[in-house]
Amino acid sequence: MAEATPSGSGGQLPPLEPATDGSMRIRGGVGGISFQLEELMAGVAELDGMADELAAVEIGVRRIWEELCPYENDPRTSGTAALIAVGEGGQAVRAVREELQHLSSQVRASRRDYETAESLAAAGIRMPDDGWGFLPALYLDLKTTFVPSRDAAEALAAPLSLALMIGISPAELARALAAEVAAGRGFLAIGPLMRRLAEGTVPFLKPRPVTAVEELTRDVVVDTSPAGLLARLRELDAEGHGKIEVVQVETDGRKAYIVIIPGTQPGDPAGGSNPLDEAGIAEALGYGSEYLNAAVLSALHQAGAVKGDQVVAVGYSQGGAHAMNLSSDKAFLAEFDLKYVLTAGSPVGGISPAPGITSLHLEHRQDWVPGSDGTPNPDTKERVTVTLTDRVFRPPGFDLNLGPGHNIGNYEEGARAVSASENPSLVANTAVLAGVVGAGGAGTATRFAVNREPKAPTARQQDRPLQGAARWVGR
Repeated sequence: MAEATPSGSGGQLPPLEPATDGSMRIRGGVGGISFQLEELMAGVAELDGMADELAAVEIGVRRIWEELCPYENDPRTSGTAALIAVGEGGQAVRAVREELQHLSSQVRASRRDYETAESLAAAGIRMPDDGWGFLPALYLDLKTTFVPSRDAAEALAAPLSLALMIGISPAELARALAAEVAAGRGFLAIGPLMRRLAEGTVPFLKPRPVTAVEELTRDVVVDTSPAGLLARLRELDAEGHGKIEVVQVETDGRKAYIVIIPGTQPGDPAGGSNPLDEAGIAEALGYGSEYLNAAVLSALHQAGAVKGDQVVAVGYSQGGAHAMNLSSDKAFLAEFDLKYVLTAGSPVGGISPAPGITSLHLEHRQDWVPGSDGTPNPDTKERVTVTLTDRVFRPPGFDLNLGPGHNIGNYEEGARAVSASENPSLVANTAVLAGVVGAGGAGTATRFAVNREPKAPTARQQDRPLQGAARWVGR
């Protein structure tokens, strides 16, 4: 990390930017700012400890000097010289102690400056320049379709993102937000807002129990690279709605399991039997994926996993939020050793994993979905976020969708770039994945149908058409 000039020293703080590798902006991991700050603070603790030890030495030297004072009138070689030597020694110890304390205070000041700069950057106050000349708020598609960028979605936060993701009409959204204002509540935190809407004005969002039923088990050849796992997810989604997959692999005689969860699959109506429809977004962002997590737990047991087995979770769009929620689910973590989570195009900034779980989050600058929770992903040693900045365009005949940046194919390409990168954060991060699932090869894949518990439909649910982009979320 570049040396920082402490506050009050008159110097300027070096630019605080994510690492770059080709079209990737990389935050977090062993090369991330936060981890380097943690390393700095570990050094501060060492400096403080040495300063405390020297302070104790100073006290001892002072006591010896005082005990020698009665001998100052003795012959110089045995009296005054001894006092002078001990006094000079005490001064030397004090000088070293003061220098260590000064150095410690400089490092603390540097950390404060970096944290301030990072928080301002995360809030969008200083937008990074990636050379595109992007407007800070919106990306204008060449075919005149306005699509919010990831940064714009993060800044706009819950209300607009909510309407786009779950497909409620502008009138419904306006009524819901008016009710929040009338009740004196804020509505920028997407999780609490999701829960209040589900409990009140938009009841189809309220989660219901989910079951996992085994459909098919077969031997497969597994590509365990990040790109290979996303390709497997894409194929699973193409073969039908309401399905997840558990893949068993073996490395060095030890079994490990990969859970694969697709993105949003529009329901007609939403809130029906498929827990991965628009209402599933509310469960992921507002309820911690309580019911879907339970179904994943059941699926793992049915696939042969036993308590303590290592697990990798992979998800795209909504599925990535479900996958990441496993990392903070106490019931799940009490049963299985979740080692790694891979997400693509998913809003997961507000999910805090348990210690020891490594994660890789792929985002695209033209994809507003990963910014829709209004919370940037934390920069930690075990958590790496890669923002793809290659410019993508809507191909001829491509539906409006959520913009071309949200296409799973783009994320597969980005995952290949991750595997080829020599960036230290990415090398260390993907090494964790390889340590769990190996280099790929023979495996066993078990497909499960996941079903939401039936609920008697209301007239509103039966008659309600899907609105806007929600029909295409995750496609």
